[in-house]
Amino acid sequence: MTEPNLTALALVLSLKPSPAPSSSALMASHVMARLADEGVTGETVRVVDHDVRPGVERDMGEGDQWPAILEKVHAADILVFATPTWVGHMTSVAQRVLERLDAEISETDDDDRPVLTDKVAVVAVVGNEDGAHHIVADAFQGLNDVGYSIPAMGCTYWNGEAMSGVDFSDLDEVPDPVASATATAAQNAAHLARALKAAKYPPPK
Repeated sequence: MTEPNLTALALVLSLKPSPAPSSSALMASHVMARLADEGVTGETVRVVDHDVRPGVERDMGEGDQWPAILEKVHAADILVFATPTWVGHMTSVAQRVLERLDAEISETDDDDRPVLTDKVAVVAVVGNEDGAHHIVADAFQGLNDVGYSIPAMGCTYWNGEAMSGVDFSDLDEVPDPVASATATAAQNAAHLARALKAAKYPPPK
């Protein structure tokens, strides 16, 4: 049996607009590279480059650029949710994406399942302060609420020394534990996405 083609979308949730260097964009690129090793193709969107309006609707009206991003979200089998750490939390951009995704709970397919069911999400976090585990937990809960499945060991992160001023993008090479976590998250995400392609979740009772 031929394995299904899989696609991924990385949402970079940095506060820095392009073309400013971004550690979370760099981390997302590592995840996407490891997904490519698993036969997954995809693209990256830096959300702050787009006018994503506050709200919890699919379309917040004239000028809102979230609907175009949402089309890419729906087209992808795997979502990479990549955020830096600011004051111990995910960025406001990341929180806004979760708020906008909340609208998808009420959107259902022909089997009355939320439209994001059968899709997989992984989380990547960077920061030169603590907070990665807390951010991953919050992100996983929000993503799972809207329908995403979370693979085993489905996150990767790097925390620099507190108050050091060293960012992930300043490193000469990726530490082995981070590289291993990234590869494992990508491998497990691709495995789960293929499994869900082959056998979808049943309709709700």
